[in-house]
Amino acid sequence: MTTTASAFPTGTILGYPRIGRRRELKKAVEAFWAGRIDAEELEAAAAALRNTTRERLVSLGLGRTDSSIPESFSYYDQVLDAAVTVGAIPARFADLVDAAGHLDLAGYFTLARGAGENLPLEMTKWFDSNYHYLVPEIGPETTFSLASDRIVREFDEAVAAGFLTRPVIVGPVTFLLLAKPSSDAPAGFHPLDRLDDLLPVYATLIERLAAAGAEWVQLDEPGLVSESIDIPRDAALAALARAYAVLGAVQNRPALFVAAPYGSLDDALPVLAGSAVEAIGLDLVRGTVPTSAAGLGETVLVAGVIDGHNIWRGDLAAAFETVGRLSALSDKIAVSSSTSLLHLPHDVTDESKLGADLPGWLAFADQKIGQVATLARGLTEGRAAIQADLDAATASLAARRVSPGVRDGAVRARLESLTPADFSRGDYETRVAAQEAVLDLPPLPTTTIGSFPQTGEIRRARARLVSGELAPADYQELMRAEIGRVVQLQEDLGLDVLVHGEPERNDMVQYFAENLDGFTVTENGWVQSYGSRCTRPSILWGDVSRPAPITVEWSSYTQSLTEKPVKGMLTGPVTILAWSFVRDDQPLGETARQVALALRDEIGDLEAAGIQVVQVDEPALRELLPLKKKDHADYLDWSVGSFRLATAGVADATQIHTHLCYSEFGVVIDAIRNLDADVTSIEAARSKMEVVADIQTSGFDHGIGPGVYDIHSPRVPGVAEITELLERALESIPARQVWVNPDCGLKTRGYAETVESLRNIVDATRAVRATLV
Repeated sequence: MTTTASAFPTGTILGYPRIGRRRELKKAVEAFWAGRIDAEELEAAAAALRNTTRERLVSLGLGRTDSSIPESFSYYDQVLDAAVTVGAIPARFADLVDAAGHLDLAGYFTLARGAGENLPLEMTKWFDSNYHYLVPEIGPETTFSLASDRIVREFDEAVAAGFLTRPVIVGPVTFLLLAKPSSDAPAGFHPLDRLDDLLPVYATLIERLAAAGAEWVQLDEPGLVSESIDIPRDAALAALARAYAVLGAVQNRPALFVAAPYGSLDDALPVLAGSAVEAIGLDLVRGTVPTSAAGLGETVLVAGVIDGHNIWRGDLAAAFETVGRLSALSDKIAVSSSTSLLHLPHDVTDESKLGADLPGWLAFADQKIGQVATLARGLTEGRAAIQADLDAATASLAARRVSPGVRDGAVRARLESLTPADFSRGDYETRVAAQEAVLDLPPLPTTTIGSFPQTGEIRRARARLVSGELAPADYQELMRAEIGRVVQLQEDLGLDVLVHGEPERNDMVQYFAENLDGFTVTENGWVQSYGSRCTRPSILWGDVSRPAPITVEWSSYTQSLTEKPVKGMLTGPVTILAWSFVRDDQPLGETARQVALALRDEIGDLEAAGIQVVQVDEPALRELLPLKKKDHADYLDWSVGSFRLATAGVADATQIHTHLCYSEFGVVIDAIRNLDADVTSIEAARSKMEVVADIQTSGFDHGIGPGVYDIHSPRVPGVAEITELLERALESIPARQVWVNPDCGLKTRGYAETVESLRNIVDATRAVRATLV
């Protein structure tokens, strides 16, 4: 084996935001989807963005020609990229592949979004982040080949511009661990069974990269830190050993950097240490410094001590001390971010409305790179060279602790006064009887998850309100008119439980953050959630309370327009935390209970205003589940407890709904039951009702709405498709429990597809109702 490697860079990051500082990629991709630009124009826009990113990273302290810049761009998703690279295209999309096995950009996006009767790849959460990835489908019939050389071409592009970068791809073990068996796979098959067939493709790829001049290649293996993946641990470790024995033996290859973010490698570290890889990345923010690492030899340990998951400036002195402890295991040490920085906004200096103090407490992606560069300089020049930077970070932490609003005595006193009764509702069957008497709903009641499409007119009105061009009273009238249209549409369609459509809300978390004390929001803090979908996570910096009602006026107005029940719509405490950047100076459970009390007050006011159904969305419940099993019990205790604290104050006749989406529900089905919501709606369409088996096995006996319309795809499900999904659900769940709804909110969809899809849902439901005895 021969490598072409130079020394590993002293400071690096695992990845960088790829959507663009002003969401340039999002806009170009959506223009391509809409037919406003062609593939060549999209490629040109992406190339310009990549080059701008490389220049920016050099200006922030990474090296132009030392492999410290990760080549981590993606048009949509890094797991989809890996699937396309190795030719893992499901058979239903075979017509998109040319004679050479290649997929063009339109075909690539079709895998993500679906077309006609062909469902897209399933989507789920990327470990314990708010990023989503597309799930590869692998079976015995899958033919692997190097079907795309885009990774090589993007490396060549960088070289032509004067950069020596480090290509990044999801590692082979994680790729197969995250995949699902294809529909044709036999019982007992797992995609990891195909490792030996996949490895030659990875070997060919790294050979091609070496031939192009790459000195290092980064293989991301976060699957190794998770205990939530359904495969025996010894099988995963054996696959790891096999994979890097094969790749390590490739002739004329680059040096291999295996990064394992999101937790501790634990028993996988000795396996990697005994392999031929030249560098191992350790997440020392979520994980800990290993007590030993026998077999490392000349392997570089890359210390992930700068938090890639959160936006706080943090304790830089403590991070440097952690690097020092790692030095006891090896004399070859480098510094990096703990994860890719794709989870962070670009730059704190883009924010002009955060006040005087808060910016000094924060570090977005660009500032994190500055921290990496500082610690790397400390490694090479000694602590004295960076002492002023360490002291400045320490002083910022001290100022933050005593800043007004970080601690609120009234909020803390209220938490201390809670009793077990505050977390519990009455008997479920008693509640069901009371709700049936009040709501008088038909079998298989139909509803939506909450939001309706946000049209250009709505967004422009909101922008004009923010800029001061539109008076608040005029904005309110515009939103009331939109609510009236949404209510009339639902009446015309024949839905049973209505929503107001949420036109006044910019985001399901940000809207509440703007109305709760202890939060602030950003102007340009965009973070990619999946594909072209971006959000601006709010910043939870202090103790949380509700100064005034938030949703009551909108819900009351909506209820005045219809005789049918209207759902009050709230975002739950766990999701508000998961989709915000949350303070790191106290346990998450304590912060969640503060948010829960604010929501409890809101629910009480909705109930007093005559709202009989309240939905408290918790799509992130599974998302925050720790990757290590030893941490599950504590997390589930506080996460479930915060939901119950928010919802337990209502009368029996008030129906509490919750919503969860795009997660492996079987893992947390007991927790879902313990939420004690009267009705739970969940994602199920893209996976074709896979979740109903878990529901049946668990004995779940509350109301359940397995989604029948995948709203993350533009395709319209037909009546026959929805009917089949409903019938499949009813094979496992008693009809008295089943609700009918889309997978998620409709905010991102257009009205034409939404109306057609909802009409099909109602028609299918009526047909199935007619068959019930």
